[in-house]
Amino acid sequence: MAEHIEMPDVERKEIAESLSRLLADTYALYLKTQNYHWNVVGPRFRELHLMFEQEYEELAGAVDEIAERIRIVGFSAPATFAEFSRLTSLQEEEGVPNAETMVHKLRGGHESVLRTAREVVDIAGRAGDHGTVELATERIAVHEKTGWMLASAA
Repeated sequence: MAEHIEMPDVERKEIAESLSRLLADTYALYLKTQNYHWNVVGPRFRELHLMFEQEYEELAGAVDEIAERIRIVGFSAPATFAEFSRLTSLQEEEGVPNAETMVHKLRGGHESVLRTAREVVDIAGRAGDHGTVELATERIAVHEKTGWMLASAA
């Protein structure tokens, strides 16, 4: 299945499971960010509309990278709303909050994804999976910076 990855199946499975949680969190944050991009209103409309668009476009690329990494370690990537809903640590919400609340909620979403990405680094690091560690470390840097930008915009 993944003969090119020289690590025991049990470690590859644990890595794939942690990546699946990261994928679900990233996808949930992508959807939330796109929702806010579509629905933001108020005096900061243009600024936030453009910021949210940049963020959801970046997250869309990340979703693909994470899913491909799951495939590289030899497992199928989750790809349904039901799977993402079961795996994500992000809270889904109903309705459309005001712009200030959107910024606050997105910051919290990035913090949640950060926690999950750090778990991926720990699990992959113990297994010596440098490719996954690198991917998750890159995601950490993106979410830290985006969280800082959102905190600065609040």
